[in-house]
Amino acid sequence: MEKISLPELFRNTAEKYKDFTAINFSGKKTSFHELDRLSDNLAASLSHNGLTKGNRIALYCINSDSFAIAYLGIVKAGATVIPLNLLQTPVEISYIMNDADVNGIIYHEAFDQAVEAIRSNVHNLETYIRIGVNPNDEVQDFHTLIQTDSTAPEITFNPQDDLAAILYTSGTTGKPKGAMLTHSNLASNTDSVIKSIKLIPGKDILVAVLPMFHAFAATAAMLTPMLRGLTMMPIVKFEPELLANSIHAGKATILFAVPSMYNVLLNMKEEQVAKLSSLRFCVSGGAAMPEKIMQSFEEKFGKLIYEGYGPTECSPVTNVNPIGGTRKILSVGLPVEHVSLCIKDTEGNDLPNNEVGEICVRGPNVMKGYWNRPEDTRKSFFGDWFRTGDLGKKDDDGYYYIVDRIKDMIIVNGMNVYPRIVEEVLYQHPDIAECAVIGIDDKLHGEIVAAYIVTKPGTELSSSDVRSFCRDKLGRYQIPRKYFFIDALPKNATGKILKRELKEQKLETA
Repeated sequence: MEKISLPELFRNTAEKYKDFTAINFSGKKTSFHELDRLSDNLAASLSHNGLTKGNRIALYCINSDSFAIAYLGIVKAGATVIPLNLLQTPVEISYIMNDADVNGIIYHEAFDQAVEAIRSNVHNLETYIRIGVNPNDEVQDFHTLIQTDSTAPEITFNPQDDLAAILYTSGTTGKPKGAMLTHSNLASNTDSVIKSIKLIPGKDILVAVLPMFHAFAATAAMLTPMLRGLTMMPIVKFEPELLANSIHAGKATILFAVPSMYNVLLNMKEEQVAKLSSLRFCVSGGAAMPEKIMQSFEEKFGKLIYEGYGPTECSPVTNVNPIGGTRKILSVGLPVEHVSLCIKDTEGNDLPNNEVGEICVRGPNVMKGYWNRPEDTRKSFFGDWFRTGDLGKKDDDGYYYIVDRIKDMIIVNGMNVYPRIVEEVLYQHPDIAECAVIGIDDKLHGEIVAAYIVTKPGTELSSSDVRSFCRDKLGRYQIPRKYFFIDALPKNATGKILKRELKEQKLETA
């Protein structure tokens, strides 16, 4: 795998595809040549502000052409980009910016109030660049900076050591940790994506509807097209009608989404279905794809979904079912190019095929470590194998299966219960729209299984109905003992169900 910085890789691509559309945002098209010019201008402006190699710059922006220009301009300046989660509170954002020792921020006008709230709480934040109109005297205008022709600074990169981005994990346990991703990490992973998903430079158009601050969207839907000669199509937010109209108008060919999005699309009106006809196929990641949702989507839209996998710390793509090859339902497929996986026990020993253990990853995509967390970094590796924290297994054909998060496993009377197995059964019930299974502490059994259920509109369910449905499909210890019927499941910005929040809620059973 070649060792190259992101700016060098982009410039090579921009020269080769200079007149091809790099970004199509709401019908506004930006060529690779123009993207190169705009990001150069921003890089020069950042350098004039003293923001260059060794500095960290926060990016707080909606999905847009501005996000991509800002990201590229930051790395061209030699700085490290810190994408911020748009759903986090000012308190959470202040923690991340202080932890990363951020020196500047590029933010969209939609977040004026949040930025004002963090001003006094972030220690070394000096440069403010606003994407919008009429900034005040203390804030620079992003659009002026990118339109003022300047020469980008000449930076000497060490691609294997220099950080391109620090992506903060969701903090499901304790404070968020910053995964340090180098230029080589991200460059190698975009090469893995384009080869494994069989994307066609100069032709394919990739939909970026997942939040672009998230690892999956950033690498698969933004960096891969930007660095490898495809078109990216950012969509501001996930709304089924907006998504369908955008795909239709832009003739998009690849959709990246998470299972909850595919589930919502099942409610799309029949007259909208044809608007997805330009898609070659879809890719799912970010969470386990329930078989029932996959089958229903493919029946309705006639488009195959290829499930993949990868943690933030791995840049993030590590697996995908082979495009045009053998697709195994409930599997996340084979390792992508340049990446190796194995299943290990708690001591770091390799396990044989079909045995459940921790999924571990090795390759040029694996992070440098956690920012300022040497002990957390040490605990996250068996030698050079990154420990994902996911339980899984490998079959005799080399396909990997995610069983569950280690921390989500439920132990009932000493027996392991994997929530995903229970959830797969619940999704087969015709009246269940969404569900999540967690463990609840119990003095007698250690833990018991609890199911949180969202029913389909116009239907009613009781706990006895669901219990009867599960009785001949699950072992007695696997059947949920408690049932909570709720209007909606808590989710993060990418649509991933937040089981931690369910555990913190005090609800009455039905």
